Amino acid sequence: MAQLLTLARDLKRRKARERKGYFVAEGIRTVEELLASRRAVTGALVCPAIHATSRGAALLAALQSRGVETVEVSDKEFESAADTENPQGVLAIAKAPSATLSALDLPNGPLRLLVLDGVQDPGNAGTLVRTGAALGVHAVIALPGTADLWSAKSIRSAVGAHFRRPVLHGDIAELQSLLAESRIELWATAGDGAPIDASPAPERLAVAVGNEGAGVSDAIRELAARSVALPMSSGVESLNVAVAAGIALYALRP
Repeated sequence: MAQLLTLARDLKRRKARERKGYFVAEGIRTVEELLASRRAVTGALVCPAIHATSRGAALLAALQSRGVETVEVSDKEFESAADTENPQGVLAIAKAPSATLSALDLPNGPLRLLVLDGVQDPGNAGTLVRTGAALGVHAVIALPGTADLWSAKSIRSAVGAHFRRPVLHGDIAELQSLLAESRIELWATAGDGAPIDASPAPERLAVAVGNEGAGVSDAIRELAARSVALPMSSGVESLNVAVAAGIALYALRP
């Protein structure tokens, strides 16, 4: 018990997740999605709250039937490992993908990638992963300065989308190589860009969205073939990055 609890506590820190190569999926819905993905689960922690609902009890039975090491701890111990203020009584630990951008297997023909450039809020980052999955992107790529896509909050915000599409971290040089080798054009979203519907989108396209305040970086602007903007009514503040990305991806769908 102590070993699994200690690991879960340690994985609350990004450096520990990166060093050990594990992530935590927390909450009934998220753990259900993790199990449905057939990804190997290292272990799970539960507390008495898991028995409060039939759905929680069914999830506990599913974990045990899959042979997942499942340890029940006290409410206080569980809260020390949980990322939420009101935990649902279950979290699972699994191995994070180790794939790099150079190993990304992309199909021929039309495709879309979503690039996160300095998106700092983990909730926004997770929502972007979910939005990308809903709108058919083949992979989500996070550049330096972006929140950890494998934090518990990002995974929870994505509601299982991490387990349906490749979700990777990489740097500008790796992205540039991927775009060149896979013949993918990069468009950056920017407030001063051309109207998004001014030109037809290419068949193979990566769409970059930037930091919540500063927007995309100079490096992405230089790499992008085009900067595009969503036409908006005058006097309206810029949209939340996940909302803007959803509209852009829909407008630029193949």
